Amino acid sequence: MFAIAGSFLSGPSNATRPDLDDRAGRRLNLPDTPDNYSNPDWPDHFARSADRLDNTPEDNPITDHGATLGRVLFYDPTLSSSGNTSCASCHQQKLAFTDDERLSIGHRGETVARNSMSLINVRFYQRGRFFWDERARTLEDQVLMPIIDPIEMGHQLPALTSQLQNDPIYPSLFEKAFGDREINQDRIAKALSQFVRSIVSYRAKYDIGRAAVDDISQPFPNFTPEENRGKQVFLGQGRCANCHFSNGVPTRLADGRRPVRQNAFFHMLRPVANGIDIDGPDVDQGVGGFNGVDLDMGRFKSPSLRNIEVTAPYMHDGRFETLYEVVEHYNWSVKPHPNLGGSLRVASTDGLAIRETDKDALIAFLKTLTDHALLSDPKYSDPFVDAR
Repeated sequence: MFAIAGSFLSGPSNATRPDLDDRAGRRLNLPDTPDNYSNPDWPDHFARSADRLDNTPEDNPITDHGATLGRVLFYDPTLSSSGNTSCASCHQQKLAFTDDERLSIGHRGETVARNSMSLINVRFYQRGRFFWDERARTLEDQVLMPIIDPIEMGHQLPALTSQLQNDPIYPSLFEKAFGDREINQDRIAKALSQFVRSIVSYRAKYDIGRAAVDDISQPFPNFTPEENRGKQVFLGQGRCANCHFSNGVPTRLADGRRPVRQNAFFHMLRPVANGIDIDGPDVDQGVGGFNGVDLDMGRFKSPSLRNIEVTAPYMHDGRFETLYEVVEHYNWSVKPHPNLGGSLRVASTDGLAIRETDKDALIAFLKTLTDHALLSDPKYSDPFVDAR
């Protein structure tokens, strides 16, 4: 392992650069050879759908050095103007890269407007848009927006670029990632995006079971009877798979066959209105509130269901504290809304009538999506070591 200590490298003195005072004791603990971010060993059920759903742009492929730089930036609180809030403050590894606040807390202690979304598997959201209201067209756009948001991190990009250029930690990392020591806004965005896209969940109990059978409808040999029952509810009466197994291809192929739905990523293909509110002027309108389109009013992007066991509270405003509340919402509490999808429209009228034991089973199945290896993997952890 090697360490980079700001006080051991040349540069302007702290006396002439007060903004370096809070960095003098920081060290990085990174491996001599960068971790593998660019060539993960995905199971077959991932690989079969990954290329079709991957939103990685051609001009920003994941590299090991690029993602390593992104990891350092992600955990660095000096990306906020107050120096006390990093991207990881609201996207904590142990919580599947979200936090446990109903509404996340900004760098001055103020609450933001919405709950923090998990960053798990964002690489495989085919539309490639981000935030609950999809106001960011790409991940490269998204990663910079919290930095400049006055509540979240409150920095200015020109000032940040200059700051990083004069921070002893960064020039060598940018050189390894991009070939020279230039630091600019585009490279900051690309490095952060590479790290975020590398956060892929594929080592859960579910994945072990899926690899052991030919078809997802078969019982998984590593599941308990309750977990297998919950999987049946997910695929059947609960209608969860109708949305969360979207595959990004037409409903029918040219020869009339129905395509096999992906069952790896647990993303919804597009934003939906899920009936947690009726339509009205006093509710958050989500995507429609951003773009003004009537058909998008009340629609929100949904994060992946992976690791949902640790991402409470739930929904864009964190209103549900438990998975039971989420399941019960879809079971009996879907409110009528003009933009509800077909399955949810039926649920709003008749409910799903899932029995109590089957609700428990469904929750047990959802917990098999927890990737404990990812939640503790050192290559996604905080690389800073406090040397003071």
